[in-house]
Amino acid sequence: MGSPVQDVAMNEPIDLRDPYPMFARRRHAGGVFRGSVMDWSTTPESLRPDNLYTAVSFDAVNRVFRDGKVFNSKIYDSTIGLFIGPTILAMEGKPHWEHRNLVSAAFKSRSLARWEPEIVRPVVNGLIDEFIDSGQADLVRDFTFEFPTRVISKLLGLPEEDLPWFRKRAVELISYTVKYKRAFEASTALKDYFLEQIEKRRSAPTEDIIGDLVSAEINGEKLSDEAIFSFLRLLLPAGLETTYRSSGNLLYLLLTHREQFEAVVADRELIGSAIEEGLRYETPLTTVQRFATEATEVEGVAIPGGSVIDVCIGSANRDGQRWERSEEFDIFRKRIPHISFAAGEHTCMGLHLARMETRVAVECLLDRLSDIQLVTAGDPHIHGQPFRSPTAIPVTFTPSAAK
Repeated sequence: MGSPVQDVAMNEPIDLRDPYPMFARRRHAGGVFRGSVMDWSTTPESLRPDNLYTAVSFDAVNRVFRDGKVFNSKIYDSTIGLFIGPTILAMEGKPHWEHRNLVSAAFKSRSLARWEPEIVRPVVNGLIDEFIDSGQADLVRDFTFEFPTRVISKLLGLPEEDLPWFRKRAVELISYTVKYKRAFEASTALKDYFLEQIEKRRSAPTEDIIGDLVSAEINGEKLSDEAIFSFLRLLLPAGLETTYRSSGNLLYLLLTHREQFEAVVADRELIGSAIEEGLRYETPLTTVQRFATEATEVEGVAIPGGSVIDVCIGSANRDGQRWERSEEFDIFRKRIPHISFAAGEHTCMGLHLARMETRVAVECLLDRLSDIQLVTAGDPHIHGQPFRSPTAIPVTFTPSAAK
């Protein structure tokens, strides 16, 4: 078994604007350390894990993700699971695969092919319609924060008039770490709302995600109501939070690297590479957690059973052992898979949808806006840990005729 490592203070100050130098220091000292890259200063002592470790190298993060037997996701039952109920996020083994196979029916490739022209592109263009005549916009407030919510609500088949109510409840649920009582209330309200939507589809089937989940069947088994509405509530943090942040990160990075932005404007084939490099360089969620079910060893470090592991995706994606010039944003670099969508049995189910949404968002912006310039007054920047996204993306532009 590996040797213990020197403890690192759990309350080390974290630079929310740029945590990457801290990640690099930890990574250079070893792939795993005892301590955290999260801020535990506001967490009561009694609620802090006794044994807390962090995986920071690509190899360590990849190992933790892929060894679901030793490092499981049960920890989510006592965090976000309190608000959204039991979901595949915290399931392991046979129950996980059974539920994943059932709900994956809602994300089949032919659905994605239909959603792009029928839902995603019209939603994105509709948002651009709302600000294009002004010649200026905040692409966070007016665009990236809005389009995933509108897309998800349409994919679920929710009535358009319900969107303001749905958005408000979704934001309240996502903000469970800030106001947990309000998050519980939003969770209950969403459960009642989704149950009503489920019943409607049982009597009149529809071609949307809720309809697919209601009718999905494998070996004669259907999803329970609880499994359906818990999955639907999981879509809110998974489908809204990360997509709005990752698309905002990409737009900010391109606009602050003008040569690369102009290259994408000139050659749309580069959008795919830009999306992957944006996800690598500024992943929307830098850190997730796993629970060690037994004593083990990672990168030569002994980890006791019962430990909580911070899995630092943001650090892994900048590991210089895997990428040359890992701390540089470069859409032209050789494509090597990042780990922003996790790995192993809990790989993100919505990764193809997220990529498609971001591609369509960038394509529509470039089609309809020209001479896009970032307004640097006010110091817009990418901020946060573990969730990262721009504080704002104020731009000026000239409207184009295309739509």
